[in-house]
Amino acid sequence: MSDELNLSMQKMDVGVDLAKAIDLKPIYFDVAKYAIRPDAAVELDKIVKIMNENPTMTVELGSHTDCRGTAKKNKDLSQKRAQSSADYIKKRITNPERISGMGYGETKILNGCACEGKIKSTCSETEHQENRRTEFIILKM
Repeated sequence: MSDELNLSMQKMDVGVDLAKAIDLKPIYFDVAKYAIRPDAAVELDKIVKIMNENPTMTVELGSHTDCRGTAKKNKDLSQKRAQSSADYIKKRITNPERISGMGYGETKILNGCACEGKIKSTCSETEHQENRRTEFIILKM
């Protein structure tokens, strides 16, 4: 990995997802887990670098789950994922109050992999994993 992040892809501005503005691979979580995986730590370190280089930047971590499990359980799980990711970053940036987390549960499924109630998903594990993600929305620059 290059020490320089690709910031030319998209202007960093309020409302932009940092994952789309820099060379950030998706942050994934294992099923029903919220621990930071080693592959996620590499990506979170990129957010740390950007936030330390931009000391007025404020970011909201939006964590999401797949549809498996109840809506309430997924909301709780996504909040734990948001907190876990935010805590990782807070320990490594100046002014840790600049990062916050919000759990969205299964309310923002990306790929139609719904399975609530009587609906049974036919999606693959890879498709479900796409929904277990964290977004990094810039709130302030």
